[in-house]
Amino acid sequence: MSDGTPADLFFDAAINLLHRVRAEEAGAITAAGTLLADTVAAGGRLFAFGAGHSSLAAQDVVYRAGGLALMNLLAVPGVVGVDVTPATLGSALERVDGLASAVLDSSPLRAGDALVIISLSGRNALPVEMAVNARALGVRVIGVTSVAYATETTSRHSSGTFLKDHCDLVLDSKIAVGDAELTLDTIPAPFAPASTVVTTALMQAVMATAAAALADRGIEPPLLRSGNVDGGHEWNGRVMREYGDRIFYRR
Repeated sequence: MSDGTPADLFFDAAINLLHRVRAEEAGAITAAGTLLADTVAAGGRLFAFGAGHSSLAAQDVVYRAGGLALMNLLAVPGVVGVDVTPATLGSALERVDGLASAVLDSSPLRAGDALVIISLSGRNALPVEMAVNARALGVRVIGVTSVAYATETTSRHSSGTFLKDHCDLVLDSKIAVGDAELTLDTIPAPFAPASTVVTTALMQAVMATAAAALADRGIEPPLLRSGNVDGGHEWNGRVMREYGDRIFYRR
């Protein structure tokens, strides 16, 4: 580790990654935002899924002040976050074949919808099968992943493929394999993961692009306002009444 406090070095690493993503993924971000806008304009529904810590970026765009009201969380029991006990069970469930099929069979996803699948490694059975099966249903799939894993690790899915191989669009977070940005002589393992910072920024960039794309077509983006500002609840009530048939987190 070079000069600077660990905090400074982490901020530098995260900022450098954000600069890379901004420069190198600009076209993919525009395409992803446009795909979501196309889906909304055509009457489709929006969903996001992530397992483990990847679920944090998915949850961040659901029922979010300043975000699209139509983004729904596609939840898989036991893999959303680390609230399951033991927490290691969530990681194990990501490797279970057939779980994605069971989830999709009982979900509201249908042809014409869009699904964002977030998986840092993209190597486990759950995100791979989620993408394959969703596309078979006629759902457009956007993958948010670190493409480096596909060249530096092996797939855990029986097909030998990764999430990136089964998406209509892929956003590359540029996160290095292992998801730890810092090293120190006195610490035996790399530390300080930045995937949540970068992936969340990617997702919000896509949401902003989608909102602007809808506005460019003369469609008012179905955005939520904070319930902590005057008039926020009334605004959100109107949006939810207008789009209630496409919002599933209230049911």
